[in-house]
Amino acid sequence: MSGGPAVRVSIESSCEKQVQEVSLDGVETYVPPLSMSQSLARLAQRIDFNQSDESNDEEASSSETPWKQEQEEEEGVVRFQPSLWPWDSVRTALRGALTEMCVLHDVLAVVKEKKYMALDPVSQDNSSTKKYMALDPVSQDNSSTKVPQVLQLVSKKRALAQAGGVLLRGADRLSRSVCETADRGRQRDFNSELLRLRSQWKLRKIGDKILGDLSYRSSGSLFPHHGTFEVIKNTDIDLDKKIPDDYCPLSVHIPSDLQGSAYIKVSIQRTAPDIGDLGTVNLFRRQPKSRAGAQQWHVQLEAAQNVLLCKEILSQLSREAVQLKSQIPHIVVKNHIISQPFPGLQLSISLCHSTGDKKKQRSPAENKPDDHLYVLEHNLHQLIREFHKQSLTSLAVPQPASGPLGPKRVRVAGPLALDKTSIAALHSSEGLLDKIIKQAKHIFLRSRTARTIDSLASRIEDPQIQAHWSNINDVYESSVKVLITSHGYEQICKSIQLQLNIGVEQIRVVHRDGRVITLSHQEQELQDFLLSQMSQHQVHAVQQLAKVMGWHVLSFSNHVGLGAIENIGNASAVTVTSPNGEHAISVRNGPEQGCRVLVQRVRGACVGGGVGGGVGGGVGVGGAEVVQDQRWAQLRGGHREVNWSRMEGRNFIYKMELLMAALTPCP
Repeated sequence: MSGGPAVRVSIESSCEKQVQEVSLDGVETYVPPLSMSQSLARLAQRIDFNQSDESNDEEASSSETPWKQEQEEEEGVVRFQPSLWPWDSVRTALRGALTEMCVLHDVLAVVKEKKYMALDPVSQDNSSTKKYMALDPVSQDNSSTKVPQVLQLVSKKRALAQAGGVLLRGADRLSRSVCETADRGRQRDFNSELLRLRSQWKLRKIGDKILGDLSYRSSGSLFPHHGTFEVIKNTDIDLDKKIPDDYCPLSVHIPSDLQGSAYIKVSIQRTAPDIGDLGTVNLFRRQPKSRAGAQQWHVQLEAAQNVLLCKEILSQLSREAVQLKSQIPHIVVKNHIISQPFPGLQLSISLCHSTGDKKKQRSPAENKPDDHLYVLEHNLHQLIREFHKQSLTSLAVPQPASGPLGPKRVRVAGPLALDKTSIAALHSSEGLLDKIIKQAKHIFLRSRTARTIDSLASRIEDPQIQAHWSNINDVYESSVKVLITSHGYEQICKSIQLQLNIGVEQIRVVHRDGRVITLSHQEQELQDFLLSQMSQHQVHAVQQLAKVMGWHVLSFSNHVGLGAIENIGNASAVTVTSPNGEHAISVRNGPEQGCRVLVQRVRGACVGGGVGGGVGGGVGVGGAEVVQDQRWAQLRGGHREVNWSRMEGRNFIYKMELLMAALTPCP
């Protein structure tokens, strides 16, 4: 078709770009082409710059002598080989380790096993008078080797030298790595120590300074103190010399008002006649021991944060003491707060801060016993953390613009039909000072109750008083069970069992029968009540003993209206009669007057003249029977008081048992 017209053939170029994605509508998304710099970098990666021209020449490599190849192997020449896959370096390292271990295994096998090598003398040659020793492999037959023994000795020495060199290099690397690890653990650098500091405290970088935060603002604190410390790198030590063990590459700079140690002291004391100028309390407590292994900066920051928290507690208490209206105003003098929970007593809360700049001076106050209320000091820290939590969770939620919803308590006031007083009570909340004063009142009232019960138990032996304190108590209420018993008669006399519920300002007494009596905080009132209960116990015990011994109870009263008037409570009385009715015993017991026991006999049982005389069962005067009817023979005569101090017995109930046994007729 050379003579024909030229025909144009359209040839479509092949797609040089790779298809990345084909969408649902058939549109193809291609991979963007590489730029010139990316293409150049890709081609440069394929070039082996360490490979020489001689390595590409096969003829030159084949013409090298075996001796040169052996020398290169000894020198450990390693040529560059491009990485074919990502784990090529790991495979090379494992192969090298396997080679070293195989060499070590062979050397140990040669030394230990005698079947591999033997020491044989070399035959003498006429040209030399020296004797050589060769290491020959042990053979099963005595045939001579073709290779000269001298060359065999040289080759084996060279092999052993190579194996020894591999072992020495491996040992050298191991020793260097161990030394570097020990030095790295002993010489901590600044970055690692800063990372450890950042894992425990809040840090931020401002300019060229690294600042930290000691405050509790992130947990809800409203204390205005900034609580900022600065992290400084230590550069005053020569790293070339021996570094001490306690060296730290960084230090912290704490504000001067947060340095030292501080704590809150809470104590209850009797009111001093003249308070005078209290000044600044500067008491010192023994410094807490630092934990083993703790960094110096960590100990300093913990102490500074504790000082900041104590200052926040004192600031909150001082603000509430000024704003709180009470019958006896609170006194706030510098870092000292005084309140009077009960008349004659004062609650003292003070901030004790020691900076350590001045030497400790002994003061007369330090010789006094420790009067700290550690429970209240611990509760103060718990209360301030609860205050932080409340302030953190009391954020206002978004409200609609059409009408404010208001607090939840106010929204509930409508359906419940609450008045203004009830709504005001819902909004009122106790402050930190109110709570700690209530807890102090309860602690003082509980200690006073325990002291009163212990004093009565040690002073009065009969009857015995026992107190069983509950282990589960509240910060505002405690309970104690008081039992009044007689020694040896605990199973019979169980009449007096009291449950004392100690509150903030009063004590509720619950009797065994359910009666409730409310006592004030006065110590004398509780003591008088317990004395009256102990007096009633003796009368109740006589009543229970009479039932056990078969006597009959004629009358019983806890409040006798006859006789001398008791200043403490009322006297109790009981009258019992013997089984046959011939004898009657009357017992009267009072808290102050004590116990009186009277015995009465019937007239017919009286022998002799005068009043109560006569024999034969009638009522006689001067030995003559005036009334002869037997129904008047059981009229009782006069009462005779028993000399109770001369009675034998260890306690009152035991003496009453002996008296009833003596007056009981024999069967």
